[in-house]
Amino acid sequence: MANCHRNNVGNIVLGHHPTKTTTTFSTHFRLWNSLSAASFRRVVLDAVSCGASSRYHHRHTFDQNDDSPSAASTARSDSSISDEKRRHQGSRSEKLSDLLSVAESEAEAETKKKEDALEEMKRLVAELHQGDDTVKRREAAATVRMLAKEDSHVRGTLAMLGAIPPLVAMLDSEDLDSQKASLYALLNLGIGNDANKAAIVKVGSVHKMLKLIESPEGLDSGVSEAIVANFLGLSALDSNKPIIGSSAAVPFLVRTLQSSDVKTSSQAKQDALRALYNLSIFPGNISFILETHLVPFLINSIGDMEVTERSLSILSNLVSTREGRKAISAVPDTFPILVDVLNWTDSPECQEKTSYVLMVMAHKSFGDRQGMIEAGIVSSLLELSLLGTTLAQKRASRMLGSLRVDKGKYVSGSCGGNLGATVSAPICGSSSSCAKPDGGGKEGSEEDEDMMMSDEKKAVKQLVQQSLQNNMRKIVKRANLPHDIVPSDHFRSLTSSSTSKSLPF
Repeated sequence: MANCHRNNVGNIVLGHHPTKTTTTFSTHFRLWNSLSAASFRRVVLDAVSCGASSRYHHRHTFDQNDDSPSAASTARSDSSISDEKRRHQGSRSEKLSDLLSVAESEAEAETKKKEDALEEMKRLVAELHQGDDTVKRREAAATVRMLAKEDSHVRGTLAMLGAIPPLVAMLDSEDLDSQKASLYALLNLGIGNDANKAAIVKVGSVHKMLKLIESPEGLDSGVSEAIVANFLGLSALDSNKPIIGSSAAVPFLVRTLQSSDVKTSSQAKQDALRALYNLSIFPGNISFILETHLVPFLINSIGDMEVTERSLSILSNLVSTREGRKAISAVPDTFPILVDVLNWTDSPECQEKTSYVLMVMAHKSFGDRQGMIEAGIVSSLLELSLLGTTLAQKRASRMLGSLRVDKGKYVSGSCGGNLGATVSAPICGSSSSCAKPDGGGKEGSEEDEDMMMSDEKKAVKQLVQQSLQNNMRKIVKRANLPHDIVPSDHFRSLTSSSTSKSLPF
């Protein structure tokens, strides 16, 4: 480090002593005279920092700061690059500025649009409150209906501005067009908005709708359909279910569903059925529903694919109460109709709902189990346990378990009568349950008892074969396979080796 400093500083100092005549002196003197002020400052800086300890470094530094053509061209190229960078940065800044200006203008336009929409909604609500001008109120209600149809934000804003009370008050109008406009406006305001649904019921809309229904002048079909649609929308909210269910809305909906009037549209009937389903979810409404003739209508309408699934859904809610089960079992041919659903329908939903209704009734009542057995439910349950959905299979297994409880207690026909495919248990399953006609009973000979047991085994074996063959035919039929392949020799060998232990009931 000391040598480095001495070398560099000595070179600089030698330039200040013209008395020395050495080669080193003349060289450094000429070199020092040729340096510019800037180059001299750099040399001093390098000497102090020990960055110029070699003559090559000095020569390289001098060359870079020289006014030679190569240095000038390098400087010009550097200058052109910097100018290009500045131009590029300037263009980018202009583009960014343009984008920011466009975004600001769009934001201002959107804000202006929202402000105009808010002012328009305020004007509509103000017109709804004008009780002396029927035309303006009707037109405002029609506009509210249109605005609230698609935009959920508009529904909430109109409700906050106070549009619901004047719309409900319009139901007292004698003008049919005003009634329809207000009903459909309320319907659209309640779509997907539970707060609006609760507010519509809270201000007394249900009472006013029922007042229109009970009008002595008769109810217009358009107004009737609008009321049904409102009951459907309002009954979707749990807090509204007891209020609507305890009113006269249930009989009105049932009448609409059962109506044979050509003026009653299919859509109105579907809406009435769906509204009744919503109301049946609340257990407190079941008693009001059972007071009508809805249950017989639902059971007898099973088979019509447009209403079958919804009818079974309502029955699934009604079967949860004792009164509901009694009403269902009291309908003639209830169990043959329900069992038949398991045989012909391919809808998983219908199978699951039907199996649920039958499972609950079989679990609660021995008499209902008898009716199911007489309707041939065993073969249907066997098929369902093989081909049904997972849920339907579980319910079929539970029903078969309930029927197993009755083994030895229920006999189809007399003990010595003809055997049928619907027998659910071995004939004379115990010696005490079926005594001999001659009064021998337990005192009978062992030979006669062995003979009777042999006959019982033969009967059970015959039942197993018939049940398996019937089920296989149904399975093949549903798979659209040729009937001549069933029963096969292999299948006959399987059924011939079956015993009563293979019965799942």
